[in-house]
Amino acid sequence: MIPRRLFLAAAPLAGCGASPPAPAARDDAPPPEWQNVASVPFDRFLEGVKAEARRRGIRQATVNLAFAGLRPNQRVIALDRRQAEGGLPWEEYRDRIMVSPSRVQNGRRMYAENADLLRRIEARFQVSPRVVVAIWGVETNFGANTGGFRVIEALATLAWEGRRAGYFRNELLAALRILDEGHIRNDRMLGSWAGAMGQPQFMPSNFHRLAVDFDGDGRRDIWDSRADALASIAHYFQRNGWRAGEPWGREVRPPPGFSLAGADTETRRPLADFARMGFREADGRPLPAEGPEAQLVLPSRGNGQVFLGHHNLRVIRRYNSPVNYGLAVGLLSDRIA
Repeated sequence: MIPRRLFLAAAPLAGCGASPPAPAARDDAPPPEWQNVASVPFDRFLEGVKAEARRRGIRQATVNLAFAGLRPNQRVIALDRRQAEGGLPWEEYRDRIMVSPSRVQNGRRMYAENADLLRRIEARFQVSPRVVVAIWGVETNFGANTGGFRVIEALATLAWEGRRAGYFRNELLAALRILDEGHIRNDRMLGSWAGAMGQPQFMPSNFHRLAVDFDGDGRRDIWDSRADALASIAHYFQRNGWRAGEPWGREVRPPPGFSLAGADTETRRPLADFARMGFREADGRPLPAEGPEAQLVLPSRGNGQVFLGHHNLRVIRRYNSPVNYGLAVGLLSDRIA
């Protein structure tokens, strides 16, 4: 008998997007002196940032070079103000965008071409190279599309414009520190409109915590060094609790009478409990008798596909939180292998 709680109404799941900047920090409220900052002239705003950068030990020459000729980017403001639209249906998001045949094919090629590098990264960080390649693929198309916005310009615009000013001001100062430490030249510091940078799409604060100099040249270059970029992704997963050797999850076939509308997606249970309830592998085979604890995971705006998610799926979602993103990365990592 299936426990009644398994069919209680589930909370609405987050919508999906193609790949928002990863991974953003919390939305800090700006301090009082930075509220409505867009009412301050941009040049005056920059002078305030320069003063704070000096207090943080960032060299004046670095700041002067980064801010030379800097003006607000109206495209960044428009993108920041645009209201998010509903996500694509799960099946379209999965098959057309995230786990398309071309992405799977390119992922397998990149996995093979970088096999030695990936083995060395796995040995150091104990993170599956398949998930590293999958993140690389969905974030920047294996490094081919890292964003065309100047990071300093984008972050200065967002810090001045006012909607999350405190958060973006801190990210701007973190980006200036990256320049000051010599990891990348100002003209090469490109990223998304929200300031996510390089092949892993790290925000500047995450760069300082998690970027790795894996090629040993003294710089953490997540833009142009494939070794640094892939190792930094692995380090992110290691620091967020990736469990080596455990799967991320699996598609399952639910038992007769299962209701998507009333599924309990919160409770974590031993895999054997789901087997006793009548869940089976997607192809109809019995679930393994043993395995890591799991919870039901339902795609947002899906048409009936059901998954059991393990701990490592939650780790994937720490990179980017929407449930459909996590599921798509997991599926892509399986198909890359």
